[in-house]
Amino acid sequence: MEFTVPNLRHLRVFLEVTEQKSISKAAPRVFLSQPAITQALARLEEMLQTELFERRAEGMYPTESGEVWYNRVERCVNYLMQGIRDALRSGAANSRNQSAQQMVSLLTTTQLRALVAVTEAQNFSIASRAVGVSQSSLHRAARELEHLLQVPLFEKTSTGISATKAAQALARATKLAFSELYQGYSEVSALQFREVGKIIVGSMPLARTSILPEAIIRFSESHPDIDIQVVDAPYNDLLHHLRHGELDFLIGALRFPPPVDDVIQEELLSPPLAVICRPGHPLMEVKNPGVADLAKYAWVVPRQGTPTRKAFEALFEDQPELRPQRLVETSSQILIRELLRGSDRLTLISTHQIELELSIGILSVLPVSLEHTRRAIGLTLRHNWQATPSQMKFLDILRSQAEVLRDM
Repeated sequence: MEFTVPNLRHLRVFLEVTEQKSISKAAPRVFLSQPAITQALARLEEMLQTELFERRAEGMYPTESGEVWYNRVERCVNYLMQGIRDALRSGAANSRNQSAQQMVSLLTTTQLRALVAVTEAQNFSIASRAVGVSQSSLHRAARELEHLLQVPLFEKTSTGISATKAAQALARATKLAFSELYQGYSEVSALQFREVGKIIVGSMPLARTSILPEAIIRFSESHPDIDIQVVDAPYNDLLHHLRHGELDFLIGALRFPPPVDDVIQEELLSPPLAVICRPGHPLMEVKNPGVADLAKYAWVVPRQGTPTRKAFEALFEDQPELRPQRLVETSSQILIRELLRGSDRLTLISTHQIELELSIGILSVLPVSLEHTRRAIGLTLRHNWQATPSQMKFLDILRSQAEVLRDM
């Protein structure tokens, strides 16, 4: 069964009944009749395929599944309230006398889905196709949301529309909020011995060939029904998706200091880089090749701004006149390998990334000491992220795999 984000009013009903331990006490707080509340709870339980409450004479008490779901729904609502506060600060709001808590009670799932779709597409027509609703419905939902917040969300441009800072802030909060509900569904399903969902990992080069493959194999043996999606992209793109709740965590080279204050980093290992060439390269005959020797050859390097590129440039920092000019820039490990195999080019890379190529003798390591180039490889997570048990298991496997590599 595919999970869809529930009606936000049903979630508010669930929170009130949990806190009041009574349908009759919750009814006036959510402005619904008791039969309507009962029906809303029944729909949630049907969606989650479990009972959320124990009905006792003295009141309604959450089951174990109810406790788990309450935690995620509460986190969802907190994200939305923060998003509303950020949107009001970003826009010229006329409704500051209304609290975020009052406003969040008026939001609908349809409005928030429309907001996210249009913010991402920057076009109502494209957004309507993406979410499968009519363009007029999308316009109406956006107008209703702007009226509620009393801030502009979209502005016309020469090429279409652009999302205001207020729209971007609330859209990001919405994606984080919805992510909490998906997490909650996975946790509740696991309690019923139904493993569902997937783990979405943002992967950078230093982790793809060493830590990650073995961790995926080991995790899948014990959790075969949990899908794993690995997203390969430049660091800045991965960081953006992580901060918007579209990735669970990143693994790869860490940045110091972290570029934003809402992520945390955990170092797993820090191998040095190495100068790599083809077997039989002329420099293999040179004892202790130095910077002048390395400068005689063309190089394959990653793009500007990456840690490895900075390490490459640091090699020639004291002798800038020797810095090689015949560069090929790429992050493709396959292309790097083939360029090295077919020429006398050199590259700078961690040996963990090319274990296979080294073991079968198609690439070689030059005897150049680069201890000063040790790179911290690890995890990057959202500061307030709360892993599900299956996600935590995957993280533990990654940590143990890194420990194996450290001891090699």
